[in-house]
Amino acid sequence: MPGLSVLIPVFNRAVAPLVAALLAQQADWPGTVEIVLLDDGSAAERRVQNQPLAQLPGVAYAELPHNVGRTAVRNALAAKAQYEWLLLLDNDSLLPDHRFLARYAAAAGTAEVLIGGTAYAAAPPADPALLLRWRYGRAREMRPAAARQTAPYAQLTINNALLRADILRRFPLDERLTGYGHEDTLFGQQLAAAAVPLRHLDNPVLHDGLEPAAVFLDKSRQAVQNLAYVLQQDGLGTDSRLVQTALRLKKTGAAGAARRVLAATEPALRRNLLGANPALRALDLLKLYWLLSELR
Repeated sequence: MPGLSVLIPVFNRAVAPLVAALLAQQADWPGTVEIVLLDDGSAAERRVQNQPLAQLPGVAYAELPHNVGRTAVRNALAAKAQYEWLLLLDNDSLLPDHRFLARYAAAAGTAEVLIGGTAYAAAPPADPALLLRWRYGRAREMRPAAARQTAPYAQLTINNALLRADILRRFPLDERLTGYGHEDTLFGQQLAAAAVPLRHLDNPVLHDGLEPAAVFLDKSRQAVQNLAYVLQQDGLGTDSRLVQTALRLKKTGAAGAARRVLAATEPALRRNLLGANPALRALDLLKLYWLLSELR
């Protein structure tokens, strides 16, 4: 069985628990396993926490001199990888159980790209500031493989993806997107255009990095800006319900009126989303306002 390179970009997070869990399962992959960590400009105290991981057998740790962003750091990790299969994980992922690598090993070879999915804790977080991110994850991101497979390239996520190394070298992540969000959209479109076989699995990682609502809103705004960019530059993202709504409003001449109404309600939408009972509908409306503003 070909070897496996587990690629983890590190940013301001202690990753020893994730690395330990992966090392405990490495025997379940019938080939050599390496874990490659690349720090993307973390604070000094986080770097000090993670630097001892370089002493562990099968673990490589390096640091970039400054932050290069989500897409560039993954491309840099791929360049460092030694083996034929790559497993892309975010640094705020936790393994769901002791069979995570075994399930991937059993499925390897059934497609050139395998997407495992993401799960969120069943119980809501005790901190109300984290509730928006938890609700969004449970409602919008936590989907079974059968549902994701109905639109496989549109449901692709870079986190928790197992793929052949030559795929990421043929289709490197687009480094024009320097902020948060939609690098998956461009990558999925590239794979679809090349008819690369892709399969979704029920092998999720647990998302352990819930951000406070204010941080999540900032990231959501960046994601909308990236969505507007790939739409206007490359004509991508039109399968998004958000984009379809915005384009329909523009086509009917109602975009300006909708933007003015949403601008007037923006403070109320933000209060809801930063409050104790955030509604995803409020987030949808705020995203529509941001997108209409970007598409002017």
